Amino acid sequence: MLRKSLLYMSLFLYCLFYGGFANSQASRDYISIVGSSTVYPFTTVAAERYGRSTNFKTPKVESTGSGGGLKLFCGGIGAQHPDITNSSRAIKDSEIRLCAENGISEIIEVKIGYDGIVLSNSLEAKSFNLTLKEIFLALAKNIPDASGKIISNPYQKWNEINPKLPDQAIEIMGPPPTSGTRDAFVELAMEGGCKAFSSIRDLKNSNGDRYKSICHGIREDGAFIEAGENDNLIIQKLETNPNALGIFGYSFLDQNNDKVKGTLVDSVEPTFENIAEGSYPISRPLYFYVKKAHVGVIPGLKEFLREFTSERAWGEDGYLSDRGLIPMPDEERFMVGEAVNSLTAM
Repeated sequence: MLRKSLLYMSLFLYCLFYGGFANSQASRDYISIVGSSTVYPFTTVAAERYGRSTNFKTPKVESTGSGGGLKLFCGGIGAQHPDITNSSRAIKDSEIRLCAENGISEIIEVKIGYDGIVLSNSLEAKSFNLTLKEIFLALAKNIPDASGKIISNPYQKWNEINPKLPDQAIEIMGPPPTSGTRDAFVELAMEGGCKAFSSIRDLKNSNGDRYKSICHGIREDGAFIEAGENDNLIIQKLETNPNALGIFGYSFLDQNNDKVKGTLVDSVEPTFENIAEGSYPISRPLYFYVKKAHVGVIPGLKEFLREFTSERAWGEDGYLSDRGLIPMPDEERFMVGEAVNSLTAM
């Protein structure tokens, strides 16, 4: 009796899932990809190559930001929901829980390589060489004064932070809170500079929430300008405003080096080689996430994964490195590729 009940329950769940999938825009015969603006150029190139070299349709790729993409991705199973989401940060536990609540129990994580986050300005502007501490002092909402007391950020010009820096207003354009680039920049650059102050560093163990609010809090008085998820728009604004700096992924600097230049951070230039060897201090891994339940249902999804993780794509001499992606070391790339090919879920 128990065995029969379990059998009926299994059949019910099978019909519910696959019937629901089949009835929810089953006519979709292309791969749907959303997410990070940083990963977008790499995915777009891979999608175009895949579309030209196979009998499957070219995937549709949308730039929604890492947070926005994961929210869409975790909306549920079925053709009305994306199959893949790009992310310039690792998926959060809260997002994994959201996915699970909506029936997405198996997610394949694909680490695709590395990227640097750059501060950039117009080729016509003065060059910058900033320390992580100076970046924090320029952008933090609250900073310590000479006595260690936390005060509202008083700095309006770069030379108020360091007399060697330009006598011009602090004006930095960057991504919104939904962006993985913003998350990574806050953790690597802002918190990295915040740790230079022992009074704040000591808070990490005694009052973690207070520590995070100081180290991760970005000022809201106009010195930092949210410029949306479109990094190309930041490039355009930097061309017309030589006094401003912009924050975005290294690949956008690499593709626009006829218009903008990178800021040195701790005297290290943001170059392919420096990011690859780990000497550039603001670098992070890039990912995309795949619904395992969609593999075998959405046409060509498994084949697209093979294309992206092929040596001709993400290898040291692959076409993605030509676009600015920093490849993983051979051993790491092989391990990730094996897990993807076997559809191993997180």
